[in-house]
Amino acid sequence: MSEDKSKNDSPEMENADAAETPEEQNAQTWEEPVPELSETDKLKAELAAAQEKFLYLQAEYQNFRKRSARDISDVRAHAVVDTLTPFLSVADFLGMAQSAAEKSDNLDAIKQGLVMIIAQFDKALEEMSVRKFSAVGEKFDPELHDAVGREASDTVPDGVVIREWNCGYKIGEKLLRPARVLVSSGPVKAEEAPEAKE
Repeated sequence: MSEDKSKNDSPEMENADAAETPEEQNAQTWEEPVPELSETDKLKAELAAAQEKFLYLQAEYQNFRKRSARDISDVRAHAVVDTLTPFLSVADFLGMAQSAAEKSDNLDAIKQGLVMIIAQFDKALEEMSVRKFSAVGEKFDPELHDAVGREASDTVPDGVVIREWNCGYKIGEKLLRPARVLVSSGPVKAEEAPEAKE
């Protein structure tokens, strides 16, 4: 009897008792099945996700607009500073010239001061890649010149600039201001000459 008892208490028997049946194993791993969503529920979920994405993109766009406006404002402010800085010394020279003119009658000194101011002004323009161009002696070009009138000339051929009221300015190849010019109409014709009329 004691032998039978010892057989029952053997490790093999203990393992056999501990082993689970396949049904017990399936019962532990089996989970409640997820109910399948209806077509309406799927569409509602997609719509909610799309609305959330839309709101996110809208917020991003508003932030982008604000950043862009701020960046443009900063660029404008820097452009104004960069443009005006070279001309501050010109303004200083003009103030000195005015003081000198009020205290002195020395025209040579005043002329020399004006020459220095013009040189400083030209230097400031050059720093911004702006260059003057002269039109006298050039063939009239409506893209570069603004004709204020025509004048007969025996020495300057027809269509050539005789005089310049204002010089022109370019920045690179872009025209900033055309030169204002007087254009030759060529020699006086015989029928227009006062001697011919007499």
